[in-house]
Amino acid sequence: MALLSLEHVTRRFGGVIAVDDVSLGVESGQIAGLIGPNGAGKTTLFNLITRLYRPDSGEIAFDGKSLLGTPPHRIVRRGIARTFQNVELFPTMTVLENVLVGSHARGERPARDLLAELGLAPVAQRRAAGLPFGTMKRVELARALASGPRLLLLDEPAGGLSHEEVEELGMLIRRIRSSFDLTVLLVEHHMNLVMGVADRVYVLDFGRKIAEGSPAEVQGDPVVIEAYLGSEQPQHAPA
Repeated sequence: MALLSLEHVTRRFGGVIAVDDVSLGVESGQIAGLIGPNGAGKTTLFNLITRLYRPDSGEIAFDGKSLLGTPPHRIVRRGIARTFQNVELFPTMTVLENVLVGSHARGERPARDLLAELGLAPVAQRRAAGLPFGTMKRVELARALASGPRLLLLDEPAGGLSHEEVEELGMLIRRIRSSFDLTVLLVEHHMNLVMGVADRVYVLDFGRKIAEGSPAEVQGDPVVIEAYLGSEQPQHAPA
């Protein structure tokens, strides 16, 4: 049984179909990639999983139990944590304080251990404002991990990072998957990162799932190639 499963999920915004009859499953321990052009519906799908949006139809289940009755503020307690496209830190708080926000009363010692694991111990007492962008991304990741999730949703974690930082991120994702016994669902435009870390890849285009498979299978799929390299088309849905 998949740890996370979506069955025929659809979400509309007025006349726009942002997610269109999408079904997918992420197995426990997998790193799964979710890719697609801008406007494909990737972030909308994340917002459906974390209950920021409610699907118009379909089912979303985690560990065999529906998520649709779970309010957004209880998603973390179900074992799901996420990061965002735009870094969402408390700028006047220290790095340690930001991570403690995500720890949900688990205590300072685990938070400090987590900072050490992610190479953030030297900046634990620095305010988040003014930190290098790559460091802020790691702080946000540490805060997500502080809740002790089973499923980690990463929304474009490589955005704004240098080539070297992207390589380090790939190694970090693989390491935390093993160290924290995580399942990871990754939305990303950086194809080298996705293809380098993912066990399975799902492809969206205009809200519909157009392909799924191993990284090699997806890279060679002519439908996927057309979606990325075909003629310019107007955007039909939010990202």
